[in-house]
Amino acid sequence: MVTSLAVVLVSWCAFAQDSVNPQATALRDFEKRVSDYVSLQRNLAKALPRTKQTTEPETILDGQRELAQKIREARSKAQQGDIFTPQIAKEFRRLLGLAMAGENDAHIKKSLEHAEPVRLTLHVNQAYPPSIPLQSTPPTILMNLPRLPPELEYRIAGRALVLRDATANLVVDLIPDTLP
Repeated sequence: MVTSLAVVLVSWCAFAQDSVNPQATALRDFEKRVSDYVSLQRNLAKALPRTKQTTEPETILDGQRELAQKIREARSKAQQGDIFTPQIAKEFRRLLGLAMAGENDAHIKKSLEHAEPVRLTLHVNQAYPPSIPLQSTPPTILMNLPRLPPELEYRIAGRALVLRDATANLVVDLIPDTLP
C-alpha cells in the first residue's frame, strides 16, 4: 500500500512539475530529439567505409556528402518541426527574446549586420549551400540556447534559426522568422 502510494505521489509530482513548467518540458523534449538525431548520425557514420585521415578537401567533402546521403535516406520523411516542434519553437522564441532584451538587442543587431547577410530559403535535409557564408551566431544568443553536441550547431540564415549538422553539412531543422 505504501509503495503504491509512493508511486502515485512521484508520478503526480512529475506530472505537476511538467504542467507548471512547460519551458522545462520543451527543453527536455528538444534535448531528447537532438540526442536521437546524433545517435542516428553516429551510427550511420560508423557504417561508412573508413577513410584515412586526410587534409585533401575533395576526400573530406566526399565523406561528408556520403554521410549526408545516408542521413537523408534514414530521415526521408523529415520535415520542418521534427526537432523544433511548435512547443520547442515557442520556447526558443522566448529564449531569443530574453537574449535580445535591453541593450543586447542593439549589440546583436549590429553583430548580425557586420556579417555577410544570408538571404536564402533552407529546407530540412538540404545541404547548407557551400557558396553561402556560415554566419556565426552571436555569443549573447548562444548563451541563452541549450548547448549542442559537437556534431550540431546553431546558424542564422536571414531571420531563421537553423540547426545544422556540421559533420554532414545538413539542415537538420529550422525555425523561420525568429530574428528581427
